[in-house]
Amino acid sequence: MSSPSPRSADRRIWLLAWPIILSNITVPLLGLVDTAVVGHLPDSRYLAAVTLGATLFSFLYWGFGFLRMGTTGLTSQAVGRENDSEVRNLLGQSLLMAGAIGVALIVFSTPLIELGLWLLDGSEVATELAREYAQIRILSAPAVLANYAILGWFLGQQNARVTLAILVLTNSVNIVLDLLFVVGLGMTSDGVAWATVIADYTALAFGGWLVLRQLRLLEGRFLRQRLLKLVAYRELFQVNSHLFVRTLGLLFAMAFFTAQGASQGDTVLAANAVLLQFIMLTSYALDGFAHAAEALVGRSVGRRRWDEFATAVRAAARFSLFAAGAASLAFLLGGQALIALLTDLPEVRATAAQYLPWMIIMPLLAVWSYLLDGVFIGATASREMRNSIFIALAVYLPVWWLTQGLGNHGLWLAFTVFTLVRSATLGGYYLYYRRQRWCARSLSGS
Repeated sequence: MSSPSPRSADRRIWLLAWPIILSNITVPLLGLVDTAVVGHLPDSRYLAAVTLGATLFSFLYWGFGFLRMGTTGLTSQAVGRENDSEVRNLLGQSLLMAGAIGVALIVFSTPLIELGLWLLDGSEVATELAREYAQIRILSAPAVLANYAILGWFLGQQNARVTLAILVLTNSVNIVLDLLFVVGLGMTSDGVAWATVIADYTALAFGGWLVLRQLRLLEGRFLRQRLLKLVAYRELFQVNSHLFVRTLGLLFAMAFFTAQGASQGDTVLAANAVLLQFIMLTSYALDGFAHAAEALVGRSVGRRRWDEFATAVRAAARFSLFAAGAASLAFLLGGQALIALLTDLPEVRATAAQYLPWMIIMPLLAVWSYLLDGVFIGATASREMRNSIFIALAVYLPVWWLTQGLGNHGLWLAFTVFTLVRSATLGGYYLYYRRQRWCARSLSGS
């Protein structure tokens, strides 16, 4: 069987990546509408409450992102092995796991919400409204996590357009209900929360319908012993546990960065928040190519086709490097204009401009961690992803300690080093495994 050509690999990467990139862009649109709707209420405490509550759930649900990543990696490998029964049962296992975690989050919602709001440390009035918002939002936990599993399952089958369809539907319903509840019915932050809950369950219903259509195309059947016996979940638990710990480490790195910026005053905190949007913008494109790599690499691993594996990685790398280079150039030439677009506060603009050079180099360092995360998810090498975060943290914290005299420049230096070490660690693992595991001579081995 001949190796895939670079042109065909590029085409497959792009066909998988563009729906994900486009769906990523819909996420901040919803945030803008939430802000605009609540921001026009007569009291600013409602906007503060929605901001606190949305931040709490962003961190909470991000922590369970393994339900998407782990499902993608294992499903793509099952597709490569042409094992339709395995594809079916991975969906069943992931949905049962998502449902169990979602119900647990609702059961333990009170202490979780209290802890989260205490850590966010908002004003007393805003915190009380945020608590009401959170008690409503938590009701959608099973739907949100089940949607993660559904998206991961479809992506593992190289169907990225489902991601776009589900997210466009979710955000469209959310926006319409925001306007209906807040503008039409006179609700406040609670209306925004109910809009999100209804949108999440609407997305689950739509995703379930798409799943039923896809299942009719698959052979095999669901196996009771795969779904109801804990021992059958061993591989899924193992992959997901590493991804969960890895995500906690990443959350800690981000939270530590935010806290240290806040300790330098509100202006520095606001400037750093503006600059972090530069990283978020870059991630929209890099995530798309990384997700495409997950699906193609996983399929290659399942088929034991290491020529396809290498071609897919090279194709994803070409797109990722182009996107990172374009982002760096855009920040170099238009960074000041983007800062001005994101804030009209003169002191925040001036402060953010001082640290703009860090944004220019960041995409060229971070691109490797995005790309290789995708490769390692596809190969279900989640232990190495976990290790890379903790190795990077072991360097990040001492660098921050040693550079405190540099103020916010020292903080950005430490965060940049964290990104560099994470990329370098994953790169080292990749080079080693390409010689020892992900190569033709390993066919008779692992």
